[in-house]
Order: sequence, then C-alpha cells, then structure tokens
Amino acid sequence: MSLVAAYIVPHPPLAVPEVGRGEETRIADTLSGYCEVARRIAAHAPETILIVSPHSAYYGDWIYLGAGSAASGSLAQFGAPQVAADLSFDEELRCAIEDLAAERGLPVGCVSAAARELDHGMLVPLYYIEQRYPSDKYRTVSIGGSGVHREKLLAFGACLAEAAARIERKTVLLVSGDLSHKLKADGPYGFEPAGPLFDEGFARVVESGDPLAFAELDPVMCEDAAECGLSGFIMLAGALAEAERESGEPWSSELLSYEGPFGVGYGVAAFEREEADRSREEASAAKAMADGDGADEDAQAADSPACEGGVGGVSSGESIDGSCGDDPLAALARLTIERYVREGATPEAPALPDDLPRRAGCFVSIHVASTKELRGCIGTIEPVRAALAQEVIANAVAASTQDPRFPAITPAELADLDVSVDVLFPPEPARIADLDAKRFGVIVTQGFKRGLLLPDLEGVDTVEEQLRIACMKAGIDWRGGFDGIGIERFEVARHG
Repeated sequence: MSLVAAYIVPHPPLAVPEVGRGEETRIADTLSGYCEVARRIAAHAPETILIVSPHSAYYGDWIYLGAGSAASGSLAQFGAPQVAADLSFDEELRCAIEDLAAERGLPVGCVSAAARELDHGMLVPLYYIEQRYPSDKYRTVSIGGSGVHREKLLAFGACLAEAAARIERKTVLLVSGDLSHKLKADGPYGFEPAGPLFDEGFARVVESGDPLAFAELDPVMCEDAAECGLSGFIMLAGALAEAERESGEPWSSELLSYEGPFGVGYGVAAFEREEADRSREEASAAKAMADGDGADEDAQAADSPACEGGVGGVSSGESIDGSCGDDPLAALARLTIERYVREGATPEAPALPDDLPRRAGCFVSIHVASTKELRGCIGTIEPVRAALAQEVIANAVAASTQDPRFPAITPAELADLDVSVDVLFPPEPARIADLDAKRFGVIVTQGFKRGLLLPDLEGVDTVEEQLRIACMKAGIDWRGGFDGIGIERFEVARHG
C-alpha cells in the first residue's frame, strides 16, 4: 500500500466550538467539509497520516519534518486548553522520506525540537478527525510549509508518495492551509483584488482535476493574496503525480466546500483514487446527508428485503407507545431500530392515528443522546411505499445500518440514542423570496442533481445558507448565484 487519498482543509481556530462559541455556525459549509474528510479518512483507515501545516516550523530554504517520536499541543492560546492532542510519529516513514530527499538533493530534515508542539494548523482539523478516527489508530509525520522553489516542493511531494510505497505504508496526506486572507475590506487583513482571484484559482485547479496547476498560479498574485497554504498544495500535487505514476491509477478531485465570511478563504478539497470515488458515488445512492441535506431523490428509497416487514417481526398489535414521548412515528422508528439491530427483524407496519397522512415522504434521524452527535439519517423526499408506517420502518433500518457515513449501529449503542421522524409535506415550486429557513425545507435541482435540506437546523439561519448547503451537497455550483437552479420548498412535521 502507499498513498490512498489526500485532502486540503483550512484551520480557523473558531471552527472548534470551544473556541468559536457560536461563531463557528457562520462557517457551516466548512464544518460539513471537515466532517466529510474525517468520515473518508476513517473509511480509508490509514496507518499513517502525513500532515502539512504552514504554522509548524516554516523556513524559506528548508522543508521541516517533525522531530522526535511524538508531539502534543492544545488550543490554549485561543482560550481552549481542554482541546488538545497527542500524536505518535511514524519514524520509519519519516526516515524514508529524508533518505529519498537526500538522494535528490532536497533541503529536508528535522532541525527544530521546539516545533514538536502541535500548532493550530494541525489541531483544528484533528479535532474533527479524532471524532471519527482516533489518534491511537494511526501515526503521523509532521511537515512544515516552506518557501523553497516550487519545483523542489513538487519533488518533495513525490518523495512522500514514493517513501510510503517503498515501505508499504498505507498513507493519507492532509494539507492544512487557509486561502487568501484579503477577501474583505472589513476583514482582519483588509482587501486586495488578488484575494478573490487566488481563491477562484484554487477552486479552478481543484475542479480541473489537475493539481499540478497549483504550481502554475501567478506568484505575484499569490503573494498579494496573503495565502498560507500554497506550498502544501504544491507538495500534494507532487505526491499525487508520483503515486499515479507508480500505480497507473488516476485521481479524482472534488471541492467539498468553499466560503470566506470573515475575509479569509476556507476551502475543503478531496483527492481520491477514481475507483474509490466511483464506489463512494454508488454508496451515496442510499444516503441523505446530515439532517436531510444533500439527498439524491432516486437514492432515498434504501429498499431492502428486510425493510418489507414480517421477517421475524412482531405483530401489528405490538405497542409502540412510550419510548419516544408517546409519539407514534418516533416510537415506531425506535422499535424498528432496536428490533433490527438486535435480531435482524422488522415490525409489521401498524395502523397509525387518523390525524397522520396515509402516505408521505419522511426522514429518520438518529443522534447520540449524550453528545447530540448525528449517528445516521436517511429518508425519502416523496413517498415510495404504500403507507407512512412502511416508509418509517424502511428509513429507520436504512438510517441505522446503511448510512455510508457511519458504521452500522450496534446493540451496545441502543440505550444512548435519540430518534426523530420528519414527515414531509408535498413540495411546491418557490422563489427565493418565498423561503424561510426556519419554516420551510428546500429542494434544489439542476439536471439530474437534486439536494434537500430540512428546515430549522441549528446553525442554518438564513435562506442563502440553506440554499448554499443544499447545492453543495447535491454537487451544484452555486457560486454564480441561484439563477438556473430549480427551487422547491416544503414544510415538515417533526415527531420525537
């Protein structure tokens, strides 16, 4: 094994709730991007994560590798000392990288013991990765940004991939770097015309599928934009090119999110083997993104023989009251999850109260009760089964065992779950002026792409945010505005 994936993430400290104290909700796209990167890293299960941070030891004529056998750090300087991490270094891989760099005459090595402390460029993305892939599962090589010539950065990136292949280390490359710091006149660094130009160039390179173009961005523009991640992006390009040369397997690239509300650009990008990317696209056919965002309508049904009822199921007369505040739909969803997780069976569809619709689309959402963390969410935009109860049962099974973002729920987790059901009223065409993020959910459509976001979600306070997130999850480019994008609105009845 060698390099299996690479990711670019930003590192604003306020992205960590203990630092942001509510301000992090203004970069909801970025937080979603972090979570998606963490999910993908956990799915790859790398032995080592190579982490490039421009806030580690940065030299104009040297590329720094983290010294020693381990490092630790916290966000104490940002008022959150409780947010901390301890990492073990992969000394074998680090030595292999050094050896290759020496063979090629590159200025690389461990020269600063003081830089063993983890910086916020590493700690911010690690905060989200830790939730899905704890640091006891992997080792790390810490790499600093560098001002050396771009050709040397590309060559060093090639050393990363070649060293991982040489010692057969399954590796992920994570590059931490903000984009331009000069996007807004009222931002902390002011405005320069080069700021948005650099960020547009970043997005264009990612979407082109040719990361080597990072090394071709205008140096004057890059300097005027006051970016902090470009040297790492160029290392990434060299690593991907070398890995492709060795394996013959091409890479796909994907811009997961971009925003800059504080005057600094935050971009999240993913680079995967094309085969893995195709597998992920197939898996996405069964998922609705967190709390209903970014669902593909054709993919929502999550049909499974186990969802049809009656397989070792309980009778339709079994009580579903009491476990979810006496709400019959939430109670039915919980009963289904508990029965299916424990026994692989589902209940028969019961008769529901007359005040509930006979048929409707619905989403089943599962959260960890003690932490409020999402644990699964799948649903149907429109009804695909004969009765609402059948819809709830099928989506409860899918949310608990088939959401590709999470492993299947285990019996040990059942006591610490909150289950809710959102029943969707029929959608109707809408203008932006007709929307209300608290009252209405939205569906956006462009060609075959369709994305959904439920209403009244924490951290989504404006219609623009709601539309942007729905477009992002559907893979629709919204940056030129929402003209040409179909918009529908719907109301929901939330149960549980």
